[in-house]
Amino acid sequence: MIQNSQSPSCEGLFRRILARQPDALALIDPINKRRVTGQPPKRLTFAEADRAISALAAHFIESGLPANSVIAVQLPNTVEFMLTVLAAHRAGLIVALLPMLWRQGELTVALNRTGARAIVTTSTIDGVSYADFAMNAAAEAFSIRHVCGFGDHLPEGMASLDHVLAHPSETTRAYIQDGRKAAVISFDVTPDGFRAVPRTHLNLIAGGLAVFLESEVAQGARMMSAFAPSSFAGLACSLLVWLLSGGTLALHHPFDADSFEQQVNDDGCDTLIAPAPLALRLTEADMPSRLPGLRNVIGLWRAPEQIAVSPSWNVPHATLTDVYLFGEAGLFGARRAADSTPASILPGPHGAPRQVQGSSIAGETLITPRGTLGLRGPMAVVAAYAPPVPTSDSLMAPPPRDYVDTDYAARLDRATGTLCITAPPSGTMTVGGYRFLSQDLQEWAKRLGQGALLTALPDRLSGYRLAGRAQDNARAREALAELGLNPLMVEAFRERSTP
Repeated sequence: MIQNSQSPSCEGLFRRILARQPDALALIDPINKRRVTGQPPKRLTFAEADRAISALAAHFIESGLPANSVIAVQLPNTVEFMLTVLAAHRAGLIVALLPMLWRQGELTVALNRTGARAIVTTSTIDGVSYADFAMNAAAEAFSIRHVCGFGDHLPEGMASLDHVLAHPSETTRAYIQDGRKAAVISFDVTPDGFRAVPRTHLNLIAGGLAVFLESEVAQGARMMSAFAPSSFAGLACSLLVWLLSGGTLALHHPFDADSFEQQVNDDGCDTLIAPAPLALRLTEADMPSRLPGLRNVIGLWRAPEQIAVSPSWNVPHATLTDVYLFGEAGLFGARRAADSTPASILPGPHGAPRQVQGSSIAGETLITPRGTLGLRGPMAVVAAYAPPVPTSDSLMAPPPRDYVDTDYAARLDRATGTLCITAPPSGTMTVGGYRFLSQDLQEWAKRLGQGALLTALPDRLSGYRLAGRAQDNARAREALAELGLNPLMVEAFRERSTP
């Protein structure tokens, strides 16, 4: 039995919509899901989603997972991801978000760091066996007691969640849903190294509200999310914006241009959530005629320092909201100005909605003494980014810091007083949604033998792109794959055709 408190939670938001419109369409799978995972696409109403969530929650409870324990999730952008997160919350569990690009080595570190009791994955994604990654990582994480997955041909010892959905149980347990309790753990890489960032339901809702109100998503909106949800920003901009709007959430596994365009039109999507460089490229493809129903675009910038020099948004029938992402530290959004250029960002409280003067729902920005951007507010988890205690003879602890330092270089424009984000954190690299320490490139290259080179080159769309050189590229790819490294590292040594 679930008891609701006065403090809002993700479970509470879902139940409010369920009580109001149980037969309304809730979740839609990518139309090319069969190619991605081998499973047929699903379309679920809120009542059908509720039954699936209850079945999964019952399975987690019957598996012996105690309340407030951690369950790790590595799934593609499909219906199963959203159902699993909501089911974990219904069972009183904390979800550790594992990015899709992570392989065994990174999975093992994350599982051990969080003390995860279980891991949820799927059999294959784009032909790659993610079930094997999970089983191998679980074998090296002593806390893991339960491994389960969706899809066919799961390894021995992995419980089938498709069987759970087909044969639901009614097992429940008393648990008070409280927004102040931990909801998710995401993972960041900072100049100080790898860190886990826990957030409560209230932190998550604050992130979703910042985007939902600034972009003015309508109640009952039909949304398409083409952004990986395995991060704070990805979850806040998809799951939370959907729950706040009470509409329909269609999911797209990035990125198939033909299926993307077809699904936006077939499902009548009026709101698009996608990486901002991708959204801006849509304007080059005659977006007004190809996607006539689109009215609202939420563009997420993993490299926020590029927003100031980004192209104008010349789509009269759709508005664009730029969402500034600072790793897992936090985010804020700003709708494009009337002249289609990025909005000016002033330091201090940035309210949502913008019409309310002095509103501080979204948070606050500041320039730190280091000349970097700091974030305050309800979504910022200060303790997770607390600076290390300095070594000194003093027995007195340093005063606590009340903001998160994003490590993004920033300054104030002398003429206008607006914030200018000038550079990403030094010592880290971001390739798409994958963030790592720059020194790791040198360590990985050393393992490839003499003469091997692995480097990151600036890229207009993704921040950086990887390039490699070795005496034998095929052998280098095999060596990196055997090390369990990210496929982006492996593909840096792909053979290139000569003119």
